[in-house]
Amino acid sequence: MEWEVVIGLEVHAQLATQSKIFSGAATAFGAEPNTQACAIDLGFPGVLPVLNKEVVNMAIKLGLGIHADIARQSVFARKNYFYPDLPKGYQISQYELPIVSKGYLDILLDDGTTKRIHITRAHLEEDAGKSLHEDFHGMSGIDLNRAGTPLLEIVSEPDMRSAKEAVAYLKTLHSLVRYLGICDGNMQEGSFRCDANVSIRRKGDPLGTRTELKNINSFRFVERAIQYEVERQIALVEGGGKVRQETRLFDPQKNETRPMRSKEEANDYRYFPDPDLLPLAVTTEQIEQIRHALPELPQQKHQRFMEQYGLSAYDATVLVSSRAMADYFEEAVIASGNQAKLTANWVAGELSAALNKSDIEITASPVTAANLGKLVLRIADNTISGKIAKTIFESLWNKEGDVDHIIEKQGLKQVTDSAAIEDLIEKILAANPQQVADYRSGKDKLFGFFVGQAMKESGGKLNPQQLNAILKEKLS
Repeated sequence: MEWEVVIGLEVHAQLATQSKIFSGAATAFGAEPNTQACAIDLGFPGVLPVLNKEVVNMAIKLGLGIHADIARQSVFARKNYFYPDLPKGYQISQYELPIVSKGYLDILLDDGTTKRIHITRAHLEEDAGKSLHEDFHGMSGIDLNRAGTPLLEIVSEPDMRSAKEAVAYLKTLHSLVRYLGICDGNMQEGSFRCDANVSIRRKGDPLGTRTELKNINSFRFVERAIQYEVERQIALVEGGGKVRQETRLFDPQKNETRPMRSKEEANDYRYFPDPDLLPLAVTTEQIEQIRHALPELPQQKHQRFMEQYGLSAYDATVLVSSRAMADYFEEAVIASGNQAKLTANWVAGELSAALNKSDIEITASPVTAANLGKLVLRIADNTISGKIAKTIFESLWNKEGDVDHIIEKQGLKQVTDSAAIEDLIEKILAANPQQVADYRSGKDKLFGFFVGQAMKESGGKLNPQQLNAILKEKLS
């Protein structure tokens, strides 16, 4: 029988506050070790946690963004376990009564269909510190800067059935938290990280034993880790073995998972309500104020881009993947004279490739949205060809002026004079009599040869539509 893969994800989104969840210590990334940990973060005797209100507002934003229930009263609990980088010996989290529950996200699959992934809960908690092993010989260093950093843990139902579905869900959630402005989504810095729960079963059987793949910090690694783990579990069961419930780490160099520890159950943590924190009360008025202040979210923007600009679902998905890219596109469309499809092609194609190659965000693009839109406009009004536009794009990237200045300075204006194009074609046909005879005898593929010769001779400046039309006429 065919195996079925069952996947659920637990995502830790670091909330984009200036201070920690229960103290006034800073949360800036990259500070010297142990310079951003105060007495509350270190768990000194006699200190009391004070809840950061902005953390609550951000959790409510997420709840509204995933169509979830927002608890009017939730409770913070102590989750007890010992790690060297957890000074108190417990983590303040939420257990039985989380602030957000019963939500969902719709994800777009590769075949163009939509699938709904249900979200069990999203709860607030504090981060632990970090153990450092690289710079010490035979010892570990402890950096407590991260201790107390606010996290929102978002737990999905086991609704995903492949590594690709898991990545699609993760990307959709990543886009949402950035649109909401509650998390910067920086996976390299650990602001958005994922634990994947993976199991297999025969179709129709109860859920199998799951393993947890811990702290994966890139979309590519999530896909590779799940694929490896699925293959490992199938091979293990088909070989007569049993899957152990455990936590495993993914090694991207070896492309494999390895055991870390046996998987704890909830009762191992001895949860109980934190006596230092009152139940968290949220009012309907507070929720409605936040609802009215929400930005246009990815799915709403996706639908609008399709309706307003006539874009395909795929193009809209690419463009709304980040709020910055969507804003760039809309500014460029205005500058292009509303050439939406052509603008979308340039933003998703040439521009995105250049940004990826230089490893920079669209907000730092050397080519402004206004200049890209002007470039598209000059293609649309036949001032330049698409091929010449790529040359101009390179000049824009190197900040050599605006579009019209570059066209004028480099003499790149497209040739649209029919008489001039005819003269050039006649010259090329006269220079290649054998190829003309071969074309007329049925070798149609030689048409591309003549186009190439004409473009070479003109420096790529001929209008392609006029060239093709006149060339066909002359050859016939």
